[in-house]
Amino acid sequence: MDILFFALQVIAVPAVSPLLIGIIRKFKALMQNRVGADVWQPYRDLRKLFQKDEIISDEASWVTRYFPYLIFAITVLLGAAVPLVSSLSPELVVGEWGVFSLAPVSDFIIIVYLFALTTFLLVLIGMDQGSAFGGFGSSREMMVSALAEGGLFFALFAVSIATQTGNVMEMVSSGMYELPLLALLPLLIAFMGFFLVLLAENARFPFDNPATHLELTMIHEAMILDLSGKRLALMEWAAANKLMIFVALGANLFFPIGVSTTVGFGWESVYALPVFGAKVLVFALMIALLESLMAKFRLFRLPDVLFTSFILSVIAIGIYVGAYV
Repeated sequence: MDILFFALQVIAVPAVSPLLIGIIRKFKALMQNRVGADVWQPYRDLRKLFQKDEIISDEASWVTRYFPYLIFAITVLLGAAVPLVSSLSPELVVGEWGVFSLAPVSDFIIIVYLFALTTFLLVLIGMDQGSAFGGFGSSREMMVSALAEGGLFFALFAVSIATQTGNVMEMVSSGMYELPLLALLPLLIAFMGFFLVLLAENARFPFDNPATHLELTMIHEAMILDLSGKRLALMEWAAANKLMIFVALGANLFFPIGVSTTVGFGWESVYALPVFGAKVLVFALMIALLESLMAKFRLFRLPDVLFTSFILSVIAIGIYVGAYV
């Protein structure tokens, strides 16, 4: 694979993810009859945080000092391993060392477990601060994450059954859109379960409020409340990366139209870029619409929503298994 194309695949998610956050905020502002900040504001916020000094709690250990870098690195790795505009796994020829490929990371089971790893590391950061806010935020995050992982795994497993592969890149290039209409119905059901998990894993409504620091409402913000400076910037950037990865998976696995199957910068890639951008805008609009029309659910209602996600994904799998049997 061309080295420039490989480099763009690696940096695409961290480069574009703050823009996605800005677009969602702009959509929300327009729906609420406000002007709002422009879509580039998240980049300015990150630059400002990187320039600020840090204050680290005396109770904090090496967990707080190093895990933000590890979480950000994992999100960059995941961003390079999921389909964006191309359904080919990034490969790079490294001299006599052979070919470096991210194909193993593109397995949907690996992706689910890496997401779980980032959540676990984030929970440790929240508990490591020695504050009450971090503690209850970590406990809430573990509850939500534990209930959401099943829905995520089975939603991707439904796509895996339909395409007969576990690699998310191969899922996109398998010609899934050529399946009969009745075979696409389970994919729609699985997508509904996946979208609920997307909201839960990325601290969006109705599971969390990404724009508040109130004790009664926050989950994600509670865990990073004591961070500052560049470590806070990395955590905010990693959260944006995670949302972008989920959107890319939802847009290309369940709606695999317009994804390039070639290497390089040919006409197919040029066509795939605006198609992917349009799908991302639709997801941003859906998230902004939900957050403008509904309130955050109370904590004890969240398991019901996540259980619904799990059931929807299991129903999709049951339909496919019944069809193949």
